[in-house]
Amino acid sequence: MQPRKFLVLTLTILSLVISSCSPAAAPDKMMDKPATEAMMEKPATEAMMEKPTEDGMAKEIMATEAPEAMMEKPTEEAMKDDEMMVELPAWFSAGLVDVRNGQTFTINDLKGKVILVEMLAMWCSNCLKQQKQVLELHQLLGEKGDFISIGLDIDANEDANSLKGYIERNGFNWVYAVSPAEVSREISNLYGGQFINPPSTPMLIIDRHGKAHILPFGVKSAAQLLEALKPFLEEDM
Repeated sequence: MQPRKFLVLTLTILSLVISSCSPAAAPDKMMDKPATEAMMEKPATEAMMEKPTEDGMAKEIMATEAPEAMMEKPTEEAMKDDEMMVELPAWFSAGLVDVRNGQTFTINDLKGKVILVEMLAMWCSNCLKQQKQVLELHQLLGEKGDFISIGLDIDANEDANSLKGYIERNGFNWVYAVSPAEVSREISNLYGGQFINPPSTPMLIIDRHGKAHILPFGVKSAAQLLEALKPFLEEDM
């Protein structure tokens, strides 16, 4: 063999030996993760941030709304009380004297009762007819502790002693009083001028809560009065 060929052969063999002994590139299967996948990973700090769950979001909303949710809602009974509250007129607190016994009372003292009020005068024939119907009404109702009638004399020229004699002669045994001037004036302002015109037989019902309900003018029969009173007598306080 020629020296030159021998040298080339020797170098080739050495090259093969060296190649077989050098560390090979790490196979793909030994890499922890492909480079592309590693590059797609989010930074650790972002990965550690937890997304809120639906349950967590619901709790957060509840926490935000807690103060409002804790506010007490009015009960049906309280709402009903508010609805039934009325501004009572001043004449409800005015002192009236029952001519039968001289005792002073106010409409406010009778709160919780159903009250039938008739404005009258002793000279008025229509008023006398109306009071006879009220007498019959009392006979129809019998004894009722939650109902009271008041005859209110609105004639400024009539007095308590004369009114007492008038009701005794006619057998009227419910409450009668002479209306003070300021009471008659307020009644006229509130309900109209006809309420101080006795022949129109003005009457009103005051319900258990203090609200006044005006009845039609003209003489009303006992049956008509009973029909008008019935819903108020059946109403609870």
